Amino acid sequence: MNGTPDPQLVADVEAIYHGPTNHRDLSPLPAVGPTPPVPQPGWPPMSQKATRAGALMLMGSLATVPPGLIAIGLLVASDYADPVVVGMICAAPAIIAVPVLAVARLLRNAQGVGAEHHHHYNAPVSHHTISTETQTRGLFAKTINNGS
Repeated sequence: MNGTPDPQLVADVEAIYHGPTNHRDLSPLPAVGPTPPVPQPGWPPMSQKATRAGALMLMGSLATVPPGLIAIGLLVASDYADPVVVGMICAAPAIIAVPVLAVARLLRNAQGVGAEHHHHYNAPVSHHTISTETQTRGLFAKTINNGS
């Protein structure tokens, strides 16, 4: 190479960059029709009250971090706390939480909640709905349905 560009390469580059580099579509957007909304996969939408409560809990939990870090720093700096003990105290919630979350996931998957099923019948079908009284009690919710 002698430092001069190849004329064929220059012509190819000029041919590629010849013309507009953007486009604006000014056609009107389609009108909204009568189609009902379709449920989306993932977590169901939350109410505004639930969203605010979640944000409040998150902010409250974050407010405890600075005082805890200051207390740990003071204890370590004053030689009243062993760094190994402080590390074990900080790791204890994670050590306890991992098995609890694993058991919760197993219980949630063991409930038998499966995919949506569709049944197609070729004969007349009679469907009866019985009103029920539902009671939910306890730390781990147990639902009791009494048909009436």
